[in-house]
Amino acid sequence: METLLEHENILNVTEIEPKLKHPTIFARFDELTSGESLMLHNDHDPKLLYYELSAERGDIFTWEYLEKGPELWKVKISKKGSRSKKENVLDATLLHPSLKHATIFKTFDDLKAGESFELHNDHDPMPLRFQLENTRGNVFSWLYLEQGPELWRIKISKNKPAQKDAKKETESENKDILNATLLHPSVKHQTIFNRFDALKPGESFTLHNDHDPRPLRFQLENTRGNIFNWEYLEQGPELFRIKITKNNLVKAEPEPAKASTVKENILIVTEIEPKLKHPTIFKRFDELKPGESLTIHNDHDPKPLYYQLLGERGNIFTWEYLEQGPKLWRIKMTKRPEGEGAETLGEIVAKDLRKAEVFKKYDLDFCCGGKKTVKEACAEKGLDVTKIEQELQNADKNVSTARPLPYNDWNLDFLADYIVNTHHSYVKKTIPDIRGYAEKVAKVHGAHHPELLEINKLAQEVCDEMSEHMIKEETVLFPYVKHIVNTKGKGYVKFDSLDNVKEPIDIAVTEHELVGGNMDKIKDLSNNFKVPEDGCASYAYLFKTLNEFEDDLHIHIHLENNILFPKVLKLEKE
Repeated sequence: METLLEHENILNVTEIEPKLKHPTIFARFDELTSGESLMLHNDHDPKLLYYELSAERGDIFTWEYLEKGPELWKVKISKKGSRSKKENVLDATLLHPSLKHATIFKTFDDLKAGESFELHNDHDPMPLRFQLENTRGNVFSWLYLEQGPELWRIKISKNKPAQKDAKKETESENKDILNATLLHPSVKHQTIFNRFDALKPGESFTLHNDHDPRPLRFQLENTRGNIFNWEYLEQGPELFRIKITKNNLVKAEPEPAKASTVKENILIVTEIEPKLKHPTIFKRFDELKPGESLTIHNDHDPKPLYYQLLGERGNIFTWEYLEQGPKLWRIKMTKRPEGEGAETLGEIVAKDLRKAEVFKKYDLDFCCGGKKTVKEACAEKGLDVTKIEQELQNADKNVSTARPLPYNDWNLDFLADYIVNTHHSYVKKTIPDIRGYAEKVAKVHGAHHPELLEINKLAQEVCDEMSEHMIKEETVLFPYVKHIVNTKGKGYVKFDSLDNVKEPIDIAVTEHELVGGNMDKIKDLSNNFKVPEDGCASYAYLFKTLNEFEDDLHIHIHLENNILFPKVLKLEKE
């Protein structure tokens, strides 16, 4: 029940001239003392005011809907009282998305060793934990006080510095010990890898760290293979010691020949009369059942056969070179299982991000243009599809390349947070440089390089579009994604004023295409970001930044267009 005081402190915004509305509200809010409230009446949801108040006044108020339309909205805005250290609570649900992480990081940085604060959020902020660990190191503890489904409360404490152990310090001087706690985070992993690579088979070193370096173990295994032994000598809580030993190389003993239980399906084309070669190959292919293979041997590259088979039978097979000359060509042709169509560029990269490097090499668009098959994309560019497919197959076998992050396996709400924390953060950090340097370089060099004037125009449009685009994703689309995830199995539950998630997704995809199109034009105008001989340092920095921005944009849009959006559309239908 509202008190008389609350009734008296009412501001009916509908009676105020539009241009004076927000200034009046801010003035009335600023007049409040700690603990006092203002009752706001409006004819529509004043959500935008909430974000503006949060951005300009910070986390000093609470926002409570008392009535939500359709004709009248009543909101109680209360100014928070001062808090003691014991009540150091940060409610992230009241912060504008663009300010959340910066505010949380500042709150953490302001803590003294041994102090803590309590974080409140409407979803599990696990990505924040990883970001905090990567940027601040293992200097905090993370304790869940409550874990959903509507509220997550986490106590984040800044650790007190550990007392140094004189014995361990003496031990760290030993040449066989690498104390990772003394290394800057940016060089840790590379230093450890260099130390491992310098080992001879049978040699080892002991790694010291202040947290469990298990992720390093997987990275080492992915990039170097199963050629080491990992032995924990001490497992926390303050010190982890691991003995890493490079295995002795073992020569494989030749296995005795075994009688094959399945006869390999081989067709030696060189033994067939020329006019019967292709008809024989087609007949043998047609006899294959879905999933079965035929290996052909020839004395030259049978690439024309690939195109003939593709034209007459369709895209119902895979073509893999097993050997490529100079005297013998061996090709394994496999009939696709029934119902399995040719994968699109986007689907291929969604399963294995390493293959994106092949598409980038030949300028094949796997993000905005990711709905095309390899055959269709190569036909448009006039590229040799057999060569591209061979390189894609080789990407599978490239054991020296680190295994990519399993984006396709992540929960959709986690993937949405990852996109914001990784790609949105990068874009927000990079946009000011692109804006400033594009304008500066155009002014200085535009007379001799008129293409820079158009590049500047296109770059400013990209920055404008991405700035608005990210706000829409962070305030509408991604919260909608999380709503769908959280209401799975509960039937249709309407989100805000939207009927379905397809509406904001269609808008996002269109905006992706606009930004991607502008970046393609910039790439063409800049001759693939090539700096001319008379280009200055700013010229080179601009093109380097645009090139890196485009690389990030490809992954950014790929994660949304080819993984997040299709999956959330499917989930909503379920």
